[in-house]
Amino acid sequence: MKRKAFIMHLNPGCEEEYARRHDHIWPELKAELRKAGISDYSIFLDTKTNTLFAFQHLSDDAAAGGLPNREIVKKWWHTMKDLMAANPDESPVCEDLIEVFHMD
Repeated sequence: MKRKAFIMHLNPGCEEEYARRHDHIWPELKAELRKAGISDYSIFLDTKTNTLFAFQHLSDDAAAGGLPNREIVKKWWHTMKDLMAANPDESPVCEDLIEVFHMD
């Protein structure tokens, strides 16, 4: 099992809507994430900077690299692009973080 962490940036004033949309995340999107080997996925918000911190476990045989090509993922990005920093393809701007410490 691998751990992955990254940050994204929420637009000011979009905190409640971002949380609301995730409260109603589509079952088919969750299924696609699981199918790609993603589990224990959490997103935290730093309200001082509007930085979203995401953490997930990836199975050793995870296929998460193919997710950007999945229609359900593209559809989700399209619905979220108005709330956060997004790339031209509507994917969220993500910055991978480097793990410097871990304790079991």
